[in-house]
Amino acid sequence: MRAVNIKVTGKVQGVFFRESAKDVADELNLNGFARNESDGSVYIEVEGEETALEKFAAWCHEGPEHAKPEEIKVTRQPLSDFQGFRIERDEK
Repeated sequence: MRAVNIKVTGKVQGVFFRESAKDVADELNLNGFARNESDGSVYIEVEGEETALEKFAAWCHEGPEHAKPEEIKVTRQPLSDFQGFRIERDEK
């Protein structure tokens, strides 16, 4: 098990990025959350098996159909023992 946080910048708000991230995380059996940030980015904390995390991070470079991710920053962090994957309210 490993945990990372991911910051995705570009056209990632208003394009169902968080909802799509939840779908992908659920398919990969990953736990954590995604939320919109006030700077227009999406912030994700996610944990699970290394291979699944790599697939998730690769998906973040593409995102859903109308998204245009520009920069994806992945940083390791300690495990938080999340239960499931949720969408959090926007950070304002």
